[in-house]
Formats: sequence, structure tokens, C-alpha cells
Amino acid sequence: MADPSTYRPAPGAIPTSPGVYKFRDAHGRVIYVGKAKSLRPRLSSYFQDLAGLHPRTATMVTTAASVEWTVVATEVEALQLEYSWIKEFDPRFNVKYRDDKSYPELAVTLNEEFPRVQVMRGAHRKGVRYFGPYGHAWAIRETVDLLLRVFPVRTCSNGVFKRAAQVGRPCLLGYIGKCAAPCVGRITPEDHRALAEDFCDFMAGRTGNYLRRLETEMQEAAADLEYEKAARLRDDIGALKRAMEKNAIVLADATDADLLAVAEDELEAAVQIFHVRGGRVRGQRGWVTDKVEDVDTAGLVEHALQQLYGGAGAEDRGEGVPREVLVPALPDPVEPVREWLGGLRGAQVDLRIPQRGDKKDLMATVQRNAQQALALHKTKRASDLTTRSRALQEITDALELDSVPLRIECFDISHLQGEDVVASMVVFEDGLARKSEYRRFEIKGFEGQDDVRSMHEVISRRFRRYLQERERTGEWAVPEEGPEDAADAAVEGAGTAVDGNGTRAEDGRPRRFAYPPQLLVVDGGQPQVAAAQRALDELGIDDIALCGLAKRLEEVWLPGEDDPVVLPRSSEGLYLLQRVRDEAHRFAIGYQRGKRSKRLTAGELDSVPGLGETRRQALLKHFGSLKKLRAATVDELCAVPGIGRRTAETVAAALSSRTPAAPAVNTATGEIIEDGADEPAPAAPETAPIQETP
Repeated sequence: MADPSTYRPAPGAIPTSPGVYKFRDAHGRVIYVGKAKSLRPRLSSYFQDLAGLHPRTATMVTTAASVEWTVVATEVEALQLEYSWIKEFDPRFNVKYRDDKSYPELAVTLNEEFPRVQVMRGAHRKGVRYFGPYGHAWAIRETVDLLLRVFPVRTCSNGVFKRAAQVGRPCLLGYIGKCAAPCVGRITPEDHRALAEDFCDFMAGRTGNYLRRLETEMQEAAADLEYEKAARLRDDIGALKRAMEKNAIVLADATDADLLAVAEDELEAAVQIFHVRGGRVRGQRGWVTDKVEDVDTAGLVEHALQQLYGGAGAEDRGEGVPREVLVPALPDPVEPVREWLGGLRGAQVDLRIPQRGDKKDLMATVQRNAQQALALHKTKRASDLTTRSRALQEITDALELDSVPLRIECFDISHLQGEDVVASMVVFEDGLARKSEYRRFEIKGFEGQDDVRSMHEVISRRFRRYLQERERTGEWAVPEEGPEDAADAAVEGAGTAVDGNGTRAEDGRPRRFAYPPQLLVVDGGQPQVAAAQRALDELGIDDIALCGLAKRLEEVWLPGEDDPVVLPRSSEGLYLLQRVRDEAHRFAIGYQRGKRSKRLTAGELDSVPGLGETRRQALLKHFGSLKKLRAATVDELCAVPGIGRRTAETVAAALSSRTPAAPAVNTATGEIIEDGADEPAPAAPETAPIQETP
């Protein structure tokens, strides 16, 4: 615990201008980011007597080891910079709202030649229009099913679309009139895009003009005795009205507004947001947060507004910010926030507290939803928080650790009969999985099955990278690298996000492997523990506790001990270690199975050096089949765009050195099926978004 007086800035050194400040701990990690209209009084308030500070603020200033600030010109710039730094550094003492779920949204991919309507979750993509969020995906699908009768926009995946184009037949939706079938040329790209834009206009709330136009066309068709057309238009109008009825009118005069309510107690807060477009509730979302900093309702509202609108992409920010934003308390000061929202929208935004009428009544409904969400969250979490604290304390006592292991890392090895040997690293912080920091390794130092040697390699590589990060600060000396680490992007991230706790020494930004665990767990018994300890000793690391959890009897092994530590079967500490071990096992097996599947399904061209996916597909498309590609000469290969003579020679040599597979036989007729003689070249596989395993 640091003494704040040791890093307090000198009197008069702090400017009185607007700015943003950062507190860092002894490792250089940013632990808190704040902004101020005047930096001097705000920062000075942190260095008063600890007894006069809020308990969470006192914890923050005693955890910190330094403070720095950046001066900006206006309070709006301070607001923007604060949000950027919170997203970048992920400081542990800042309020961070976490979604209780990933909310589905209706998306129209206007960035494609033939726009597609689909359900999407996660971050917004450039060139895609979003509507929602919705509470349930089925609500989106019901609405889309009704609207496809009037707006038959493409909804199929890229793989289905390409296959339909190859065979010249549309899918079922094309036959029943719920898709315009652009895959087979029934509609031009321009007309299909116009159809998608009409769909977007209707979803955006511009429904009145469209319905009146359809009614006029229906009456004209009836007057011209075109009764079939009039009946079809009548049914279209009915479908649109049923879709509109799914969103009840809550505000008159086609109001566009977001209503935000907060329910809080001393420890936590819940935020509920209703999105009203065209007077109808188009979506709802909710967040829950720990109040890790001393913040009032106005501060919670400001943080919620930053998270709600600050993450929008530049192309959809204007649509994301409505004309009115109704809140229970105004941020202090409020003008910078209004100006910031107006800049995102490109027009004035009315940020205010509703005082009377329908908007105040709807705000009361949103407030009730927030209170119910907080009550439900606390009911779920009360026992969980107590259990996790007891589990960590039991582990501390059983292993005789100096402090509670707030960060636990676990390693596991996975292979199939000595092939595709991989390892996993999972991270638990405060008893909860931190999936953004999971890492996976491919064993490179040797071939074959040797779990002990594999464990030694993985631990060495993980903590050698840790020492390399610490060496940047001059705190550690880096031992000589082994050959397996020379090109080590050897650690493959489970996700692309870098470690939110480790930081670059030069600027404090997040960095992989820079933050050590308090407890290192390996999946295995004495041999694996001894290998891990040997790796730590070779690197000169002696301040990280180590243990192994053997599967057979669930025994906990410590380095250098002949007998294991046996925790009671009812122990919460043992249960937590089992969860950590099982998660590492699951993560390793998933990676190993993926590598094995990729190896088994690899084609003859996949192993040709220097030949990537794009040129492989170009070759197959040009020749039509692998059989014709094998028979091609070097000059014929060079005729393919992107294939040079050296690459053509490599491909020809690789294919000629392999024996063609035996021909397939149709077991029903006895007919020999030639190797792809009449089959079209396979289409490029559709790439599915990578999703985090729950």
C-alpha cells in the first residue's frame, strides 16, 4: 500500500486548465482515469487526509504510485479523451458498465452488392445499418418475416447465395415470394438496393407515406379492375400494419428519443435504456456496474451516455443519437455533454429531465425496469460473491500463500496420440474467468508426446515474455532466449484483445503477458509441477506460487513436496481449482480439435509453399477441377492472374510428386466417378465470425 504523499505533485505544479488525469500503480498500469474542468482543485482533493476520502477513493490513491495529466482546450475535448482512455486502458477503478447479455440487432448490409437482412450481435461494422437493439432474436425474425412480403430483400448467407447462383435455382424464399432472388438475376442490383433502402426507411419509422402510397395503388388497381393486384396490395398493407403493431405507440407526434434510468445502492448500479423511434419503443437494453469509484447519479448517467454513444462508428453515430435524450439527472457540467452529443448527431440534442406528461410516465416505467434489473442481479450475485471470497481464502490457507490469489493462471496440454500438441492458458481474476486474456500455444520445441517437456516449454515461453515486458522498465534482466522463442509470435491469442492489466512500459497501454499471476496452476501431478518449477527457476522467478491439480484423486501438489495437499471434497477452494483446471482443459481441447480438423481437411494445394488462399481459389476457378490442374503445364499455370513462373513451377512440382487419389465409385450403380472432371471449382468457404465460447 503506497503513501499518497510520496507521489503528490508539488504545490503550483498542477495547471488550472481543463484536462484529463491518470493514476498509475507501481507496475505502470493505469488504474483510474478522470477529467476535470480545472485540474488543480480536482487533483488536490485526492491528497487530503485518507479518513476524509470515500473508501473506494482511498483504496485507489493508496494503490496508485504516480499521477499524470494532459491539458486540453475545452471540457468537450476532456470528455472525449476520458472516454478514449477508459476504453484503451481498461482502468480497474473506473465505472464500467457490463451488458447482462449481447443484444441482437436487425442489420442491413448496405456495404454489399446485394444487401442482406440479418440478425447481428456485437460491434457495429462499417457500411451496415442497424435497428434495435431488441430483447430477443425471435422478435426480430417475426418482424422481418412480415416485412419480407412487402420488401423481399435477400436474407440468405453468402454460401447459400453463391450456391444458388451456380445451380441457377433460387432457394425456397425465392419461390414463395419472400425474396426477389437476385442470385438468379430476377432483379437487378440497383433495384434490389432500392428495395433494401425502402426496408430501412420503413424500419426507421417513415411508415406513413409508404402506407398511403400502397393504399393509393390498391385503389387504382381496383378501379382498373386489376383485382388480383389490388388483393396483393391489400395483403401487403395488412402485413405492414401487423409489423407496426408489434411496437406499441408510447409517445405522440413521432418522437425520436432515448430514455435512460438508473437504479443504485452503495455498491452497484443498474442502467436501463428504452430506444423510442417514431413514437414506438424499438429496443431496450440494460447494464449493471460495480461502483468502484465515488460517483453519484449524475456521474453514472454521464458514464452511461459515454458508453451508449461513444462506441458508435463514425458512419452510424448520427442515427445512433436521437433528437431527445431523457435522463433522471443531468451531468455536471451539462453543456460539454450536450455539445459532445450534438457533435455526434450533427444537430442539436435536447438532453433533459422529463417533467410532465407521457415522457415522464414512460421514464417511470424505465425506472421500474432498472430497479427490477438491479434486484435480480443482486439476487443472483449475493451468494456468488460470498462463495468466491470463501474459495480464494481457502486456497490461501491450504497453500500457505502470503496473499489472496486475485489472479490465477492455469496451463494444460492437449494432443491426440502425439500429434497436434497444443497448450492453453486461462486466467481467472477474483474467481471469475477473464476470457479476453486467454492464450493458446502450439508446441514447437520438439515433436511427439511428452506432457512434462511440453509443460516446461509453455511455462518458459509465457514467463520469458513476461520478463521481456518487465525488462523494458529496467526492473528485470532478460535471460538468453531459447531457439523456440526466436520467432515467438508462438503464443496465439485466443482473442485479439491484449491484456487489460499488463501495460507497455513506455506508455502504459495494454500489453500481453506483462502482468504476473499470484498463483500458477498446472493440470497434472508431481512431474508437471516439477517441470513448471524448473522453468521458473531457470528464469529466476521466485515470487509466484505454484501448484498442480491431479485428475485422479483431485490432489493438489506443491513443488518439492512428497505428499499432496488434500482439500475436503466440499471445499469451495477445491471447487474453484477444478473450475480453473476444467476451463483450461476445455480451451486446450478446442484448439487441438480445430488444428486436427484443419489438417485432415487440407487439400493438395494447402501445403504448397507460398500459395495463399486467394491464389488457390484462382487456380481452381481457372481450371475447374483438381484433375485438370494436375495436367496443366507450367505455361498454362502462368496464364492464371497472380501466378508467376516461380509459383507455377512450385505448384507443378508439388502436384506431380503426389499420387492421385483412387477414383470414387458409386456404390448404387458401380459407376466410377472421375476426379472432379465435371464438377465446378469449389467456391471459397464462407468465413463465419469468430465467437467467444461461453
